[in-house]
Amino acid sequence: MGTLKTKRIYEPAEEEDGKRILVDRLWPRGMKKDRANLAVWAKEVTPSAELRKLYHTGGLPFEGFAAAYLEELEANDDAKAFVQKLHEELKENDVTLVYATKNIEQNHVQVLVRWLKHHLKEIS
Repeated sequence: MGTLKTKRIYEPAEEEDGKRILVDRLWPRGMKKDRANLAVWAKEVTPSAELRKLYHTGGLPFEGFAAAYLEELEANDDAKAFVQKLHEELKENDVTLVYATKNIEQNHVQVLVRWLKHHLKEIS
Protein backbone atom coordinates (compact mmCIF):
# COMPACT_ATOMS: atom_id res chain seq x y z
CA MET A 1 0.00 0.00 0.00
CA GLY A 2 1.32 3.41 -0.95
CA THR A 3 1.56 6.47 1.24
CA LEU A 4 -0.47 9.67 0.95
CA LYS A 5 1.83 12.69 1.22
CA THR A 6 1.59 16.46 0.82
CA LYS A 7 4.01 19.16 -0.29
CA ARG A 8 4.10 22.61 -1.78
CA ILE A 9 4.17 22.57 -5.55
CA TYR A 10 7.14 24.94 -5.53
CA GLU A 11 9.32 22.25 -3.96
CA PRO A 12 11.11 20.17 -6.60
CA ALA A 13 9.30 17.09 -7.91
CA GLU A 14 11.02 13.91 -6.74
CA GLU A 15 10.65 10.28 -7.70
CA GLU A 16 9.53 9.51 -4.12
CA ASP A 17 6.47 11.72 -4.68
CA GLY A 18 4.84 9.01 -6.76
CA LYS A 19 1.76 10.32 -8.51
CA ARG A 20 1.49 14.09 -8.02
CA ILE A 21 -2.00 15.58 -7.80
CA LEU A 22 -2.62 19.32 -7.68
CA VAL A 23 -5.37 20.12 -5.17
CA ASP A 24 -5.79 23.86 -5.73
CA ARG A 25 -8.65 25.49 -7.62
CA LEU A 26 -6.33 28.06 -9.22
CA TRP A 27 -3.15 27.31 -11.14
CA PRO A 28 -0.10 28.18 -8.98
CA ARG A 29 1.55 31.47 -9.90
CA GLY A 30 4.77 31.17 -11.84
CA MET A 31 4.59 27.38 -12.11
CA LYS A 32 5.20 25.91 -15.55
CA LYS A 33 3.24 22.76 -16.36
CA ASP A 34 6.32 20.71 -17.20
CA ARG A 35 8.01 21.67 -13.90
CA ALA A 36 4.86 20.81 -11.93
CA ASN A 37 5.11 17.19 -13.11
CA LEU A 38 1.44 16.49 -12.39
CA ALA A 39 -0.58 13.39 -13.13
CA VAL A 40 -3.90 15.07 -12.29
CA TRP A 41 -5.34 18.46 -11.40
CA ALA A 42 -8.16 17.63 -8.97
CA LYS A 43 -10.21 20.83 -8.81
CA GLU A 44 -13.24 18.78 -7.75
CA VAL A 45 -11.87 18.28 -4.24
CA THR A 46 -10.99 21.92 -3.58
CA PRO A 47 -13.04 24.41 -1.56
CA SER A 48 -15.61 26.42 -3.47
CA ALA A 49 -14.51 29.83 -4.73
CA GLU A 50 -16.87 31.51 -2.26
CA LEU A 51 -15.51 29.61 0.74
CA ARG A 52 -11.91 30.12 -0.33
CA LYS A 53 -12.40 33.88 -0.75
CA LEU A 54 -14.21 34.20 2.58
CA TYR A 55 -11.35 32.48 4.40
CA HIS A 56 -8.55 34.34 2.61
CA THR A 57 -10.13 37.75 3.21
CA GLY A 58 -10.37 37.04 6.94
CA GLY A 59 -14.16 36.69 6.97
CA LEU A 60 -13.96 33.21 8.45
CA PRO A 61 -11.55 31.74 11.03
CA PHE A 62 -9.78 28.52 10.09
CA GLU A 63 -12.04 26.37 12.30
CA GLY A 64 -15.14 27.72 10.54
CA PHE A 65 -13.50 27.28 7.16
CA ALA A 66 -12.53 23.68 7.97
CA ALA A 67 -16.08 22.82 9.09
CA ALA A 68 -17.64 24.40 6.00
CA TYR A 69 -15.13 22.69 3.70
CA LEU A 70 -15.84 19.31 5.28
CA GLU A 71 -19.55 19.90 4.61
CA GLU A 72 -18.76 20.70 0.98
CA LEU A 73 -16.71 17.52 0.62
CA GLU A 74 -19.45 15.36 2.15
CA ALA A 75 -22.01 16.79 -0.29
CA ASN A 76 -19.72 16.42 -3.32
CA ASP A 77 -20.18 13.26 -5.39
CA ASP A 78 -17.03 14.06 -7.39
CA ALA A 79 -15.02 14.15 -4.16
CA LYS A 80 -16.38 10.74 -3.21
CA ALA A 81 -15.38 9.41 -6.64
CA PHE A 82 -11.91 10.90 -6.08
CA VAL A 83 -11.58 8.81 -2.90
CA GLN A 84 -12.21 5.66 -4.95
CA LYS A 85 -9.61 6.65 -7.56
CA LEU A 86 -7.13 7.53 -4.84
CA HIS A 87 -7.73 4.18 -3.12
CA GLU A 88 -6.94 2.35 -6.37
CA GLU A 89 -3.79 4.42 -6.98
CA LEU A 90 -2.53 3.89 -3.42
CA LYS A 91 -2.69 0.13 -3.93
CA GLU A 92 0.30 0.46 -6.28
CA ASN A 93 1.99 3.83 -5.67
CA ASP A 94 2.62 6.69 -3.32
CA VAL A 95 0.52 9.78 -3.99
CA THR A 96 1.54 13.35 -3.19
CA LEU A 97 -1.08 16.07 -3.00
CA VAL A 98 0.57 19.31 -4.05
CA TYR A 99 -0.66 22.82 -3.29
CA ALA A 100 0.52 26.41 -3.58
CA THR A 101 -0.48 28.10 -0.33
CA LYS A 102 2.34 29.45 1.85
CA ASN A 103 0.63 28.56 5.13
CA ILE A 104 1.53 24.92 5.66
CA GLU A 105 -0.09 24.76 9.10
CA GLN A 106 -3.64 25.88 8.34
CA ASN A 107 -4.80 25.24 4.81
CA HIS A 108 -7.41 23.32 2.89
CA VAL A 109 -5.02 20.44 2.20
CA GLN A 110 -4.80 19.61 5.91
CA VAL A 111 -8.60 19.38 6.02
CA LEU A 112 -8.72 17.40 2.76
CA VAL A 113 -6.14 14.85 3.93
CA ARG A 114 -8.04 14.25 7.17
CA TRP A 115 -11.26 13.75 5.17
CA LEU A 116 -9.56 11.47 2.62
CA LYS A 117 -7.93 9.29 5.28
CA HIS A 118 -11.27 8.87 7.03
CA HIS A 119 -12.97 7.77 3.81
CA LEU A 120 -10.05 5.59 2.71
CA LYS A 121 -10.34 3.67 6.01
CA GLU A 122 -14.04 3.11 5.33
CA ILE A 123 -13.39 1.41 1.97
CA SER A 124 -10.35 -0.64 3.02
